[in-house]
Amino acid sequence: MISVVIRNKNQAEALSFLLKNLTERYCDDIDEIIVIDNLSIDNSEEIAEKFGARFVTIKDFSFGGSANLCAKEAKNSIVVIFSAHSYPVSHDFFKLIQNKFDENSNLAGLRCLHNSNDYKNYINKIPATIDPNKSGLIFSGSAFNKIVWEKYQFREDVATFEDKEWTARVLKAGYDIDFVESIFSYEIKRSPKQLFFRFKNDVIGNYQLWHQDISLESAVKGLLASIFHLVKKAIVDLWYIILRFFYLIKFMFDKPNKF
Repeated sequence: MISVVIRNKNQAEALSFLLKNLTERYCDDIDEIIVIDNLSIDNSEEIAEKFGARFVTIKDFSFGGSANLCAKEAKNSIVVIFSAHSYPVSHDFFKLIQNKFDENSNLAGLRCLHNSNDYKNYINKIPATIDPNKSGLIFSGSAFNKIVWEKYQFREDVATFEDKEWTARVLKAGYDIDFVESIFSYEIKRSPKQLFFRFKNDVIGNYQLWHQDISLESAVKGLLASIFHLVKKAIVDLWYIILRFFYLIKFMFDKPNKF
């Protein structure tokens, strides 16, 4: 059977939709639902209880630490992990995952499909051994084998990319990572503060795992490029705002015939 684990922080509305989706469409395919919550101050706990999900609080959040808690709390060997702002779409989402694990005892994890990069690598048969970033696990809409996790837990000392690091490590150990034709949606609107939080973690994670250093020259180039694109976008947006205004004025005096 399958355990579904959801990482959540102040996403009560999205969490409610995900749980409604899971309990109404997939109740025969999954054995338990667990919400791993990072100190939410909204009514996320009430939402979880409403849909019969187990609510577990994580106080000292890290991406790797929360992923390890997801695996620890799950009682089944197949663990499917979502963020609260994602949800399965295809009717056979979990059946396809179950079949893949039944067919391959060496399988460590599966990446589901949610964007063009996933689909292109899947169709072009580009494996995780070639492209661990776009064909490896992504911890929203992926499944992993808890038995493999018990040997190779997720690193908690990396700022982010814990899923990519785990992918590379279990592949090196001889396990398989594969795509599955299970389709899900990933919807989130991050605030500037949240985007900056992700940016900081990405900079640290890229340095920790792939030794991508930052120089003063690259930082300055990045600043100037960002300012250029921001100004260019503002000018283009203003231009089309003006064009729309003058088109409406013209339309007022030169209307087409009504049908």
